[in-house]
Amino acid sequence: MLNKLLSIKIENRIKLIEKVIQNPIQYQNKILRQNIDFAKNTIIGKKYNFNKITNYTHFKNNIPLFNYELLQNFITQMKIQKKNVLWPGTIKWFAKSSGTTNNKSKFIPISKESLHDNHFKAGKDMLSLYLNNYPASQFLKGKSLMIGGSQKINRFSNYYSGDLSAIIIKNLPIWVQLKRSPSMKTALLDDWEKKITYIIKEAKNKNITSISGVPSWTLIIIKKIMQDLDVKCLSDIWPNLELYMHGGVSFQNYRESFNYCINKKNINYLELYNASEGFFAIQNEYNKTDLLLLLNHGIFYEFIPLKNGEFNYNSIIPLEDVKLNQIYSMTISTNGGLWRYQIGDTVKFTSLKPYKIKIVGRTKSFINVFGEELNENNANQAIEYACRKTNAILNEYTAGPIFFDDHSGAHEWFIDFNIHPTDLNKFTHHLDSKLKMLNSDYEAKREKNILLKKPKINILQKNFFLNYLKSKNKIGGQNKIQRLHNDRKNLSEIIQKI
Repeated sequence: MLNKLLSIKIENRIKLIEKVIQNPIQYQNKILRQNIDFAKNTIIGKKYNFNKITNYTHFKNNIPLFNYELLQNFITQMKIQKKNVLWPGTIKWFAKSSGTTNNKSKFIPISKESLHDNHFKAGKDMLSLYLNNYPASQFLKGKSLMIGGSQKINRFSNYYSGDLSAIIIKNLPIWVQLKRSPSMKTALLDDWEKKITYIIKEAKNKNITSISGVPSWTLIIIKKIMQDLDVKCLSDIWPNLELYMHGGVSFQNYRESFNYCINKKNINYLELYNASEGFFAIQNEYNKTDLLLLLNHGIFYEFIPLKNGEFNYNSIIPLEDVKLNQIYSMTISTNGGLWRYQIGDTVKFTSLKPYKIKIVGRTKSFINVFGEELNENNANQAIEYACRKTNAILNEYTAGPIFFDDHSGAHEWFIDFNIHPTDLNKFTHHLDSKLKMLNSDYEAKREKNILLKKPKINILQKNFFLNYLKSKNKIGGQNKIQRLHNDRKNLSEIIQKI
């Protein structure tokens, strides 16, 4: 009976997903109207005359583009429980996220609407899409190991802050709580080292059929479990493990490490595009890695095109005007009160029917000192290729420019390998060759070694970046290494730590 009810629910959700796919712009315009109408009596709504906005042109002309710094004063008012600031009512939850320009934490407002109509709704769609693709799946018969962040209660006011994953875990319905591991107490521990110990203790004897979490931190826990239990692969502990759900960073450079650790032919990988600001996209086809953009989940999207190495803010467009294979900076207006908010991610569209995307990188993660316009997607593909050609397995990397006295330069790479390449010179050659193949600007600047010389590779001590983050007190799933830098500021700091 339970399986029949589940099948009906999945079938209904798939029908709704298909309906949105067939009418994408209609649903996007509906979201825009709903969000504007709902927030017209807020402080920001009155300031920018939301009550006079009737179409996208009015919306674009009335409301400026925002980043976190420009919204920070509004968010500070929300944190002291002032009502109707960016979104109606008071906001109880704030997702703590790193990455602002001044290195302080961001506090992203999480409304009831964004929690239920975005994050939870997308989670249900994710489950439905997976089970629709794998009808023989057994993963609901076991538990899901959810590797999340930490939560702290601010005792000076009435709001809660923590990683988005912790907020999600805290608010999950009881039936989901029963299907997940570790315990609530362990999941919300702030001490990451202690959390790893307790996760291993609680999960090692469970029937774990799926795992979710940021790849870099999930790998740390997987390796620690294998070490503590003295096994060669994760399948020896959890033979029924069939699914790993991942997001937060590109999985391209982690896949081989996961394959190596899990050592199971029928393991499935499911990529998600979720962040503190919203749940944006899901991998909906098991044999394709691009992501279906979620258009009926409380978020209205706009896109800023990248032209000649710079983002053209005056050319911002709605979804209906995007083109294939153009790099865009994504801007969102959400049912949590983020208006025309520049999230800092870059994407490109791989399909317009349906609208599907690939994450290219971060707006600040690039190298363009020599006019090469190298983005994170190029770098990830090239280093994955070089690893494959030289039997290497990557832990993490970062790269930036290096300058020579003759006014030429190169890209200097700092790489932490789990398994070193068989030949470093061949690794460098394959990395360089793949970058030339992927990026015509890079290829042109590398011509005859005149302006841009071959990459310089520095092999770091194993787990260097993990220890580097520990030294900066940035342990946990929300903390990531910026992979590309357009100057040497961060690279100089890394060199001092070597």
